Amino acid sequence: MKIPELYDKKKFVYSFEVFPPKKQDNIDKIYKTVDGLAYLEPDFISVTYGAGGKKHDMLTGEIAQNIKKKTDNEAMAHLTCINSTKKQLCTVLRDLENRGIEKNNMALRGDISEESGPLGVFKHANELAIEIQKINDNIQILGACYPEEHYESNDLPHDIGNLKYKIGAGVKALITQLFFDNTKFYIFMDRVNKAEINVPISAGIMPITNKNQIERTVSLSGSSLPKRFTNMIARYSGDEAALFEAGIDYAVGQIRELIDNGVQGIHIYTMNNPMVAASVTEKIGDLLKDRDKHEYVYKTVKNGKAGGHWPKRITKIGRASCRERV
Repeated sequence: MKIPELYDKKKFVYSFEVFPPKKQDNIDKIYKTVDGLAYLEPDFISVTYGAGGKKHDMLTGEIAQNIKKKTDNEAMAHLTCINSTKKQLCTVLRDLENRGIEKNNMALRGDISEESGPLGVFKHANELAIEIQKINDNIQILGACYPEEHYESNDLPHDIGNLKYKIGAGVKALITQLFFDNTKFYIFMDRVNKAEINVPISAGIMPITNKNQIERTVSLSGSSLPKRFTNMIARYSGDEAALFEAGIDYAVGQIRELIDNGVQGIHIYTMNNPMVAASVTEKIGDLLKDRDKHEYVYKTVKNGKAGGHWPKRITKIGRASCRERV
């Protein structure tokens, strides 16, 4: 299944993300994680290309192959380009094709770090998307977007301009960086709509279930922390079990509001924790069971007229009523 086509068949697309282990020795653990996630019946599971600039390309392909063949779930492999040559890209794409992961890829630049090694020939994700299509124009390319702008961007309008380059390069759908404040997402979508970017967008949600996640998550993503969120952390930081439940409830509150406002997809950053994904899935089960039915009428406000992908009601900014435990 080509992932962009899922958005035309469902009220909203529900997906998970996992990352490869740092060591090959831990591969069995990620397979157990994948089994747990597959049981929850997401629309697809994506596999990252490595965190912090480290490449785990062959493990990415191996895990994606396991998802596709052994769990009957659709899989998507991430590709980063910051350290890649064109020859290396060809090798990775050939490996993915041999593994049966030839339909869907997520094109990313990747993070620049001291550990990432020498820079390659690609400077931006749109350049990677163009090269992928030259090699295989049947691949459906997804990309990333940033409700609170990319950390290297001058401002949000500049970031939206860069996003248009991605779409022009052939990106068919987008997944957002994680965010904790839905209002940021609504403002972002309003700008996306005005820029006439008409591809499906999934909202990236990361349930924060322990205190250690917070500092690293914010430093990597640049996401702001609303007062409701920080109050939750302060209140439950001394009780591990209560913080887990509160973090799940906060994420579920975000998701329910986003779905109520017509979001086209929810992408859960699972942090390889099937318990987190299962807890969220259970609490939105009433929404998930009917998502194959075509009861939504998608509309976009465009100069006062309907058209495109984005639901009209999403443009109401400020409905921040996440039902978290605070």
